[in-house]
Amino acid sequence: MARSVIVTGGFGILGTAAASAFAAAGDRVTRIDFAAQAEAPLVGALDIGGIDLTDAAATGAALERVVAAHDGIDVLVNVAGGFTWETLEGGSLASWARMQAMNLTTAATITQLALPFLKRSAAGRVINIGAGAAIKAGMGMGAYAASKSGVHRLTEALAEELAGTGVTVNAVLPSIIDTPTNRADMPDADFATWVQPEAIADVIGFLASDAARAITGALIPVTRGG
Repeated sequence: MARSVIVTGGFGILGTAAASAFAAAGDRVTRIDFAAQAEAPLVGALDIGGIDLTDAAATGAALERVVAAHDGIDVLVNVAGGFTWETLEGGSLASWARMQAMNLTTAATITQLALPFLKRSAAGRVINIGAGAAIKAGMGMGAYAASKSGVHRLTEALAEELAGTGVTVNAVLPSIIDTPTNRADMPDADFATWVQPEAIADVIGFLASDAARAITGALIPVTRGG
């Protein structure tokens, strides 16, 4: 039976990889993104652009569209987020608030609003994107790592909150993802060691599957090239 799957940040590299994998498996996929529209359509997907996921009213309206089109919500994949590299001395304090909003508040907002629908699902799934860099923050990674650490704690706390329901909550913690932006930012790096978006999508797909029904509250590192 086809599931209703939402991928936030669905117009980006990782979001597209995850959404494409679910669509290929026959699921009914919705991509929600802050960008107005995707660079390329995903056949069969419902694309909802221009959504600020820190805005509860806008997010709720987007979810209403999903439920009307796909008759509920079974899987929520929180990919939406951002990155900055700044030292504290030379950086902006506004970056800390921006990272918190982009990486943590977005996930908390849509997850809270989606919970009533996820709990009605026979096998609800919440899958967050954390970060390996949040386990031990390096120089310049403070604001980003702090926000992603918040995603990890959200994952753990919500998993316990939903114990006894049919909903599991887990997070994937990638190392550096092989994207055009990262290659441009780090041209001298060894790209062969970076994680492919499709490999992360495979882990997301597993966590959304019935085979992972006994896994909840897990923070799963994804660090091999793939």
